[in-house]
Amino acid sequence: MSEQMEHAEHVEHAAHSNKKIALVIAVLALFLAFSETLGKGAQTAALSENIEASDLWAFFQAKTIRQTILRTAGEFKTIELAAIADPAAKAAMGKQIDTWKKTIDRYESDPESKEGRKELTERARDLEHHRDTNLAKYENYEMASAAFQIGIVLASASVITGMLALVWGAAGLGLIGLMFTGFGLFAPETLEHLQQMVEHMTAAGH
Repeated sequence: MSEQMEHAEHVEHAAHSNKKIALVIAVLALFLAFSETLGKGAQTAALSENIEASDLWAFFQAKTIRQTILRTAGEFKTIELAAIADPAAKAAMGKQIDTWKKTIDRYESDPESKEGRKELTERARDLEHHRDTNLAKYENYEMASAAFQIGIVLASASVITGMLALVWGAAGLGLIGLMFTGFGLFAPETLEHLQQMVEHMTAAGH
């Protein structure tokens, strides 16, 4: 009778323990879903911003080519202008040169349309900065997802083996995953800064 009671107590204890492990697995799975969703969003945003930045740089190059063509044409016409004797023809050519100069200036900077070379450069660099930030977020979320996934595996293994140390390991990985998720949300460039510090220290050691 006592053996049956002990066995029942053991089964009850195991069941209670398994419920706790199941709860740990459920929490880790929830965090994993969040980190993967955030990571996918950051990756999509980075790809979109990279395409937009490339388009703006292509537009910048087109503006530069047009500007160079007009500037060269204007310089040639300015040389020809000195040799023209007819006042009407000279005035017409001078007007054309002035029009080209205004167009060249507009190609350089156009605050209204924000399509001058200056504005295009600022917009492209701003997009590149956002792209780099989103890529950094994505890397953090990927690290977080990996930690959560390994944590789930360890917690699942503890159900089979009965080793509670695996549950503690899973919980520890869950905390690491949360840390990387926090980096992704609030300080995405932390990992890059740490890497640069390590590289700097390594270089200084040599």
